[in-house]
This record gives sequence, C-alpha cells and structure tokens, in this order.
Amino acid sequence: MRQQTTKIPVSSIILDETIYPRKGIDHRRVGIFSENIRDGFTFDPIEVELAPDRPNMYRLLDGAHRWNAYKSTGAAEVEAIVKNLEGDDPLLYAAKKAIGPRQLTEEEARDTARRAYTGNSSLSSVDIGKAIGRARRTVDEYIADLRAVKLMDRNIKIFCMHRLGIPQDRMAKRLGMDQKTIHYHLGKMAAPPNSLNSDLSKGFTVAQVAQKHGWTDPMVWSLSLEGKSDRDRFRELGWGLRTWDKWEWNDCDKRFGDEWPGRIPAQLAAHILKYFSKPGDLILDPMAGGGVTPDTCLALDRRCWSFDMIDRLETRPEIEPFTWDTSSGQQLSWPVSSKEKPDLILFDPPYFDKKAADYDEKSISNLPKKEYLEFLETFFVLMKSNVKKKTRLAFINADWRDFQHTPASEEKYKSGILIDDYLDILKRTGWYHTHIIQAPMSSQRFNAGVVSAMQKKNILGVVSRYVIILNQEE
Repeated sequence: MRQQTTKIPVSSIILDETIYPRKGIDHRRVGIFSENIRDGFTFDPIEVELAPDRPNMYRLLDGAHRWNAYKSTGAAEVEAIVKNLEGDDPLLYAAKKAIGPRQLTEEEARDTARRAYTGNSSLSSVDIGKAIGRARRTVDEYIADLRAVKLMDRNIKIFCMHRLGIPQDRMAKRLGMDQKTIHYHLGKMAAPPNSLNSDLSKGFTVAQVAQKHGWTDPMVWSLSLEGKSDRDRFRELGWGLRTWDKWEWNDCDKRFGDEWPGRIPAQLAAHILKYFSKPGDLILDPMAGGGVTPDTCLALDRRCWSFDMIDRLETRPEIEPFTWDTSSGQQLSWPVSSKEKPDLILFDPPYFDKKAADYDEKSISNLPKKEYLEFLETFFVLMKSNVKKKTRLAFINADWRDFQHTPASEEKYKSGILIDDYLDILKRTGWYHTHIIQAPMSSQRFNAGVVSAMQKKNILGVVSRYVIILNQEE
C-alpha cells in the first residue's frame, strides 16, 4: 500500500547530521540523479519528519541524494512522505532506510551504532544491528567501550547516592532501574573505591584522582578522609576552623557545589555540620540549588537528602526533583515520606528579591514580600510535623533592604525584611533560636563604580547574612 505523500518546499528541508548515518554526500550520485530528473525520470518520494525546535521545517529521514539533486535542478517542491516515528529512534530509522540501496561502510556502521547508543543506552545490540545491517556481536564490539563508561557512570551515581544515605527504592526510581539491580551493584561497590584509594596512597592529589577516574572531587574526598575526625578533615581540606560566632570568607570553595545564584561557601555549610551535627547524621536540604550541602556532607561523612525544583539527573542524581507549590490555596507537601527523620535541616532558601531574575520563575524569590514571608511561616509549621523533636534547624538568610536607590536616612521600617522578622515567624511557629551567627557576604560583589555611586547618594548597602540555629525547646 502506497503511503500518502504531499508536496513540500525543497527549501523547508534540512539535512540533520545528528541523524544522518553516512559520512557525507556522494556528489557523483547526486549528479546522476540530477540528470535523471532533467530527463523526466520519477523518483520515489523522500521521507522526512518535522524538525524539532524548527517550526515549519522538516529533517530528512531518507533521500538525501535525491533532495540534493532536486535542489541542483532548481525544483521548488518535492514529493515527500511526512513520517511520525512515534518514539522510534530517528538515527536508526534513517540507517535502516540507507542500507536499502547500498550497505553502510564499516566506518559508517560503527559510527552510527555508537551515536545511537550514546543517544539512547536502552537500545539493544539486536535493535541497532537490524538498523545498520550488522550482527549483534559486531555491534557489541562497536559499543563495548561506551557500555563500560556507561556502567562506570551508573556505578558512580549509585555509589554517591548510597554514600549520602538515599534509600535503595528512591535510588531505583531516580535512576530508572530495578531495585534488585541497585542491590546487585551495591554488592559490587568494593572494587571501584579500591583503585582510587590505591592512587591516593601513591601520592596523587584528590583532583588528579578525580580527573583520572571520572569522579567528582567531593566523592574522592569522602574516600580520602575516611576514618578521620572533623578537625582532621578541616585541616586536610584547608579550611580554617572558626571558633567564634562570626564566620566570614571572601569566596566559595569551588571544589564543592556548582556555579549557582546565591551559592553559599562550602566552608559555611561545613561549620554548621561541624558544630551542630555529628558523623553519620542525616542532613536534609529542602532547596539544594547547586549542591553545596550534599558535596560538603560527602567530605564530612554526613548523610544527606537534598531536593530542588531543577532536575539534573545526569550531573546531580543525588539531588531529587521537588517543587514547593506556592500556588494560592495549595497546601505545601513534604518532599519525602520516610520513617527516618533528619537530625539537622540546613535551609538556605533563595533570599527575597535578591537575584530573582537568575532563579526559575517558580522560585520563592519571585514572590511578593507578604507571600514570601507567608511561605516561610507555612514551611516552618510543616517542618515541625515531619521531623524529630530533637531535630535542629539551621536557617540561613540575610537582611533585605531596598537600598539601591534610597539614601540611608530615608529608608522606612516597613520597606525591609530584617532578622527580627524571621525570628518573629520562627518563634510563632514553635522554633526557638539558640545561636545567631554572623556570616556576612563578601563586599567584593560591589565593584568600585557601584561603591562610588552609593557613597555619592549616601546609600548604605547590605552584606549582612546570618546563620540562625534553632530547636523546638524553649
């Protein structure tokens, strides 16, 4: 049965090299086809599909040489079948069509197999082999190294999540694997750390070992520092231990956490863990952002459950996706149901109005002031019903004043949100502070030009930030 065809403009068709199985266009063949067209020869329709992210454009699935021939003859339209692959891999479909007139070369077959597997590792060797005209064993040889890397990548993810104390059922859901498979892999976890520890014992640095084996620095640190006390870990990491209630650093330790709006220094998270938790404790980070908290927990031998609205499965599998629904009338829900409760919650929310443009539009930073404070109040109430009686809360936030265009003498009481406002909400919801620690932000974020303009207008800027430690006992 002949498939339905339609005429589409030649100019609306593109050759997408990511799904083209051959190394290039055979221009001699295009020349022959061009002559055939001029002589009135009729070709089978080409096959296309709608191009992703390119409105009113089509990408070729079959017929690259015919399409080039039509272009060379100046044809305005071409007869085409518009396909809907319904989830089938477009590269393998194009490969299967390509081997009709002539087999793919060895180089083309190998390259297509590797590209297909890289794009979708769930494809079997049989599926790939059928598309490129090769036996399963041949495909196995083509992609053996890719499979090994994929397996190592999966093992690294499992090792990281296991190290942070994420239960196997949640690991399986997060990685799209069967729980029995997770259990099997965990049983094989002794070998990878051994090879890293061997390199560390030979004097290689953590950074060198991480690069060699494709691990992150925090994961290698978790191995390197195993069995050491918190004080020794601080010493090895080069973090001077602050003994007083003022914790100040000019920059973030770039080994821990990703570049992220409002990123806190790992040194700050580490001091909270050092003073208000112990090794093996469960830490919960409800708004994990760039991952400073889980990274620091790896280095300090704490378990950590972390959540964020931005899902980064490939680079941050340990941060589980969760969005705090701030819709009007919606009740907040807790991100996880578990019999085990955290020992410490490290809560560093996006600050009101600061860097709001850099966050997702659903971020609480974008809420109006009244709704921002209402969210915090609801959150603190919800937290009490989902933690232990002895769970501590480390709440990090800063004074907010709309100082950008206002001289200090003209600022009004109701125009800001100060630490007093947060303390009032916390006390009202049954959380009582035991420590208020100054952790000022670096003034280096203000360049010389901004500072000069502020001084001329008598504007007093904000670098204040506080770590408020609380529990549920008055």
